[in-house]
Amino acid sequence: MSIVLAAGVLSSLGQTRTIPSPTPTPTPTPIEDDDVVKISTTLIQLDVTVTDKKGKPITGLKAEDFTIFENGREQRVSGLSFISADRAGGQREQTPKTVDPLAPPPVNQVRPDLVRRTMALVVDDLSLSFESAYHTRRALKRFVDEQMQDGDLVAIVRTSAGVGALQQFTSDRRILDAAIERVRWNPLGSGGISAFAPITPTMLEQARSAGDSEADENGLRGITDSEVAAEKAFLAGFEDFRSSTFATGTLGALRFIVEGMGELPGRKSVILFSDGFRMMSSNPQELAGGGSVLEFMRRLVDMANRASVVFYTIDPRGLVVTGFSAADDIVDTSATALNQMLSDRSDELFETQAGLRTLAKETGGFAVVNSNDIAGGIRRVLEDQSYYLLAYEPVDDTFDVSKLRYNRIEIKLKRPDAVVRYRSGFFNVADEEVEKTLPTSLTPQQRVSRALMSPFSVNEIELGLNALYANDEAYGNYLRTLLHINGKNLSFTKEADGKWMTRVGIIAVNMDANGAVVEENGKSYTITLPDQLYDKVVSEGLIYQLTIPVKKPGAYQMRVAIVDERTGKVGAASQFLQIPDPKKKDRPAVSGIVLQNHSIAGWENIEKGSTQAGADPTRDTSLRRFGRGTVLQYGYEVYQAALDKARKPSINTRVRLFRDGQLVFEGEPRLIDVSGQADVRRIKSGGAISLAEQMELGEYVLQIVVKDEIAKNKYATATQFVQFEVVE
Repeated sequence: MSIVLAAGVLSSLGQTRTIPSPTPTPTPTPIEDDDVVKISTTLIQLDVTVTDKKGKPITGLKAEDFTIFENGREQRVSGLSFISADRAGGQREQTPKTVDPLAPPPVNQVRPDLVRRTMALVVDDLSLSFESAYHTRRALKRFVDEQMQDGDLVAIVRTSAGVGALQQFTSDRRILDAAIERVRWNPLGSGGISAFAPITPTMLEQARSAGDSEADENGLRGITDSEVAAEKAFLAGFEDFRSSTFATGTLGALRFIVEGMGELPGRKSVILFSDGFRMMSSNPQELAGGGSVLEFMRRLVDMANRASVVFYTIDPRGLVVTGFSAADDIVDTSATALNQMLSDRSDELFETQAGLRTLAKETGGFAVVNSNDIAGGIRRVLEDQSYYLLAYEPVDDTFDVSKLRYNRIEIKLKRPDAVVRYRSGFFNVADEEVEKTLPTSLTPQQRVSRALMSPFSVNEIELGLNALYANDEAYGNYLRTLLHINGKNLSFTKEADGKWMTRVGIIAVNMDANGAVVEENGKSYTITLPDQLYDKVVSEGLIYQLTIPVKKPGAYQMRVAIVDERTGKVGAASQFLQIPDPKKKDRPAVSGIVLQNHSIAGWENIEKGSTQAGADPTRDTSLRRFGRGTVLQYGYEVYQAALDKARKPSINTRVRLFRDGQLVFEGEPRLIDVSGQADVRRIKSGGAISLAEQMELGEYVLQIVVKDEIAKNKYATATQFVQFEVVE
């Protein structure tokens, strides 16, 4: 599975360029650790939202303005603080508009200290109708294009997709757009074409309405109302069973999401787009009790309250008319039957919306129902991120399981004009007791699988992942995957022969946009090193390399996890990639970018034609961490360029450098010299930049922009980027 970086990728180098030091940026105020809901035997902390009648937050309240009741008994407020949605500052300045719209700036990954809002937008395609799925997709697209801001961490998840589709929370709009592309109506779910399933007669109703002669012929004369009612009750029970199955599937997916979000700091939001679900059965003769849904709901609410996750629910059905439609097939036109059908539809709407309202209310959020303005509902959620953090000391029997299983919370405010929303309560188990029940005895293989399924990075073992897209005439598209492993995080033991030994398991999976695994590699390795190599590995780390073929174009997530089999420590990393279609000619694409770092003296020797010494492209490309006062060399390939009548391409390329989303350097365009290159469908190019001594330390993004001067369409421009860090 090892790869060798093609030397030709780095054979064509541009001139050294000096990059000016960007303007220093102020150090952001770190997010405090205490703005999280906590439930312990010594202190209960709750987040409370207080708004006016128009939904605007009310500030300036004091502890004496609040009254807290636990199970009907008043508690003394021992602490109060206000957490503003604007605490990290307003939206940061955007990249200048002079940037080419066909070559948008690369993704600016949000640092933890700059995160303002963390949101999971969950599409319940287990329940959505065809119409609701369409409206939800439009609302999600508008959110990403217009409402998402700098400092937002967002995930878009479908409840039917399974855990494989749970991506990392990201600020990368490309990942979110790829997720939105997968939002479609699920014909295997409980949702039909429209808000209500068409009314259809039962078999007995059809037989009875066919007339006496046909009934005589089939032996069905004398069908009574009670027999029809019994048939309807059976069908209703089966539908209740089916609906409760989908509802528990939805709640199970939400529980997995909440469990993952609990690892993030601060207050988090889940926006659920759903046609709703019943918490209790509408039919006492059902096949499976609705109590299972209700219990699932209570457990989900408790987990959300402990993880400081607020649910906001949106019913994309909008303002629904419960009357009859042309799709309904009605055979019993009696007034009693017609009224009952209309009543059943109204009850269905009310009961399914009740599930949405309850989930939101019990976790401190709100439900958006009977509204055709889905985007407006999302806007209300985004404005609802300021809250008060209240604390009180619990009484002695709060966690006494012999008295109560659930502690009900009620909060009152001495202001009649205020709207107060808060969490409903919690099970009488302290957080430290919950932690004791978590699965801590997982095998190393199980821990790796858990890390791969998680939508979050795991950093017990520090990893540097760089998956490079490339194309070969014989093998087509593939990924050159480089993994840098921090040797300091591995547990080596001294063996009897004097060598150092450790054992690790590594698994790499490539998932498509639907969360399905398209390629997987996994193996355990025993690493034995003499003293000299051991010191080198501890100081410089290990490099793991593999090649993975990619048979189809599209969006992919490359995920890699490693486990130290002696200590059980796990590291995991992931990367989003967009693989172009090699069959679409005259539409240029850019490979992944290979990096090499040189000292000034080493680079001068290279320019004089001397043999390169000391540079390791595999380590530099995977770790991507370079010192000031050095030269950063980069190489890449351009694929699928259009050719003129002489069968020659004409490709302009330029390099751009970004820091915190701001363009700090842009080189002049230059035409790639293709003389001497045998394969003009895979054009090798590269260059170098000087990392000046005065450069600011921190994260940068190097972007390559290529423009095909022959291709005359909107696809003539292609880009590729790589992130790196400048250190002392």
